[in-house]
Amino acid sequence: MLALQPVDTVPDAFRPDPITQEEAAAMFRAVLNLFGKWELTDEQAATLLDMPVRSYRRWKAEGPGRVSRDGAARLSNLMGIHKALRIIFSEAQRGYAWIKAGNAAFAGVSALDVMLGGELTDIMRVRRYLDAERGAW
Repeated sequence: MLALQPVDTVPDAFRPDPITQEEAAAMFRAVLNLFGKWELTDEQAATLLDMPVRSYRRWKAEGPGRVSRDGAARLSNLMGIHKALRIIFSEAQRGYAWIKAGNAAFAGVSALDVMLGGELTDIMRVRRYLDAERGAW
């Protein structure tokens, strides 16, 4: 029988490097641009980033403050969704429009509606679906 090692004994070579604050800030700037392409309201954007609208607007105007681990995960997954859509759709505009279109894979609601559930797992669900569609797994 195969014995599994506890997580704390996994070699460092197999652990991803944490996202730095500089990388998180760069991802935030990219996600701001993406939200513009998706034509999101500030309220929708704040929900996706799990922050108060007031904080989102301040970050949008002044640049991000300290990005939490959860925030970095949200940014990373949103960028992954963008990447997958750019691979799936040869025309960028079709990928931007797909976010708001009803989808049978999500019981007829849009990917945006799924993500607006507000949980990181909601964003991850959309990313996993797109990664599977593009053959990343």
